[in-house]
Amino acid sequence: MCESAVRRPNLLFVFADQMRAQDCGFMGNGEVRTPHLDEMADDGVVFTNAVSTCPVCTPYRASLLTGRYPLSLGMVQNDVRLSTDETGIAHVLRDEGYRTGYVGKWHLDGQFRGGFTPPGPRRQGFDWWRVANCNHNYMNGYYYADDPEPVFMEGYDADWQTDQAIEFIEAGGDDPFCLFLSWGPPHNPFWVMPEEYKAYTADDVTLRSNVPADMADATREDLAGYWSHITALDACMGRLDAALDRTGVADDTIVVFTSDHGDMVGSQGMQRKQKPFDESIMVPWVMRWPGALTAGRRTDALINAPDVMPTLLSMMGADIPDAVEGTDLSHAALGTAGDEPSSAFICSPCTFNADAAGLPEWRGVRTKTHTYVRTLDGPLLLFDNTADPYQNANLVADPEHAATLAALDGELAAWLDRLDDDFQPRETYIERFEYEVDERGIVPYLGEIGLSDLDGTLGDGTRRVPLR
Repeated sequence: MCESAVRRPNLLFVFADQMRAQDCGFMGNGEVRTPHLDEMADDGVVFTNAVSTCPVCTPYRASLLTGRYPLSLGMVQNDVRLSTDETGIAHVLRDEGYRTGYVGKWHLDGQFRGGFTPPGPRRQGFDWWRVANCNHNYMNGYYYADDPEPVFMEGYDADWQTDQAIEFIEAGGDDPFCLFLSWGPPHNPFWVMPEEYKAYTADDVTLRSNVPADMADATREDLAGYWSHITALDACMGRLDAALDRTGVADDTIVVFTSDHGDMVGSQGMQRKQKPFDESIMVPWVMRWPGALTAGRRTDALINAPDVMPTLLSMMGADIPDAVEGTDLSHAALGTAGDEPSSAFICSPCTFNADAAGLPEWRGVRTKTHTYVRTLDGPLLLFDNTADPYQNANLVADPEHAATLAALDGELAAWLDRLDDDFQPRETYIERFEYEVDERGIVPYLGEIGLSDLDGTLGDGTRRVPLR
């Protein structure tokens, strides 16, 4: 553990949904206006190689909270419930005397996305609660507190969620706090926002070189909405920073901004997540802790989703549970010497719905310079990300890169051995984890609670919505 000379730090962990690393200012895209996040990067540390190990919502969130890999948790599809036998970051910090709170999207409590998560073990150590399990209708938001009746919100739900996070911060008290804030945007739908938040048009968008020509017009339109969500979230981040300053706790608070995974948004001719390409697996990561972190520093250390919990606990002076599989990278954040992973493990053990775009089960590694992916049929992808940052040239069959492929295949084999990953067809895991699936092999879900302006309302007040 690392010790700090200051008061035990608070933790404000903020993450967007489906925001890729390539679309924010501090990661190099000057077309997307993110002034508050850029200022945070100037005042803090940026991890330029932040990875989402299994780039889809529920598996990432389970890894984030527990420091364990999705297959170890039995969490390899959306809409499955995280076991209450796991030890999460909020459990540890609550036992250390922290106030714990969670605001926004949860997506760890099973198939009913509009359901109520009662106080107790299913909240995974979080006491203060303003949560919807999963809702992406951003202008018809709702949340649950400790009562099974939902509270409906008017306007853009990220604004409301930010208000609630500020309420938690301003509650103060003698104990330090741990607050997680999970925004739904910029996850599609891309244009569900107030008119005044629509900050870009298709003409403002420069496409990545890996977007096919026949998708150019649609992708520009999508990205204009996607970027508008991002700029709106940046404004929310500014309000959070102002609240920390106003309450006098900014210097005592570790603030992290990141995302659960990215979105292809037309790159490689694909949409959404569950892909091994950088637009899907690489996420923004910036953290600030005044006086402890060197302002304006960047590190290329690979940080993966399971590494988050042990890294933060170490920085906060708390013990890391024995079951944690991630790596403590606090030294990389603090700028001191220490071992770093040579690669980040990436996977999709149980691909599902249209987001998978026909990709079968895959495993892979992302290093600082390369991406290597294999399926059950053998090597699938090899990219030199330094020479080819848009991943336009698959080198997997190029004899000049055979040695690199062999080395990375050995790196992947070591990860599989370390994680006891037997790399089986997805049906094996459906049976092993006793998932209740439909005829497509997908964990089905009931949608958000019924709202008058949405189609498909059921008689019991719930509605079924298409899988997304």
